[in-house]
Amino acid sequence: MVRKRKAFTLIETLIVVVVIGILAALLLPQFLSSVQKAKQKGTMQDMNSIAKAMLDYIADSGVAPEQNGAIAAMSDFDAALSPFYLKVIPLTDQWRTPFYVYCGADAVLGAGIDGVTATGVDDFLIISYGRDRQPTPFTFDPMAPTSAYFSVSSLEDFNQDLIIWNGSWIHVPKTAQMGN
Repeated sequence: MVRKRKAFTLIETLIVVVVIGILAALLLPQFLSSVQKAKQKGTMQDMNSIAKAMLDYIADSGVAPEQNGAIAAMSDFDAALSPFYLKVIPLTDQWRTPFYVYCGADAVLGAGIDGVTATGVDDFLIISYGRDRQPTPFTFDPMAPTSAYFSVSSLEDFNQDLIIWNGSWIHVPKTAQMGN
């Protein structure tokens, strides 16, 4: 009497491994893109929170709190906004890079973003340098504000900076402006 073995053959195992490899190759880019999109959206929410807190502070005091560069814990900027205007100031974006905030006309102009003008003590910029943690060359055209929107169609597009000027987005993904 011949007994049948209940095991996989080498060919069956190889076929399963190949199918799993193909599925992984197809799904991995989508997964990585989803992770980066979630980080971008979280960063944008944190930046909106900081901008709202700054606008509330400016409405109460008439000037922006002093800040020129990366936000640091226990700084004068942190003390000015936290905990009254924002319970906890986010110090870094979702890629673990510090948020950069520039307040007042001199600081905003010193941030070096072409097209951004500042005239008073209530002007401010909030910047996240994106996934690559490097400044992206950028020129803002106030006469064509939609030119500041960028498309996100590949992982490299998450390297783009996110920028808020005086409470409004001036460099942001197109999908953010369409409510998606």
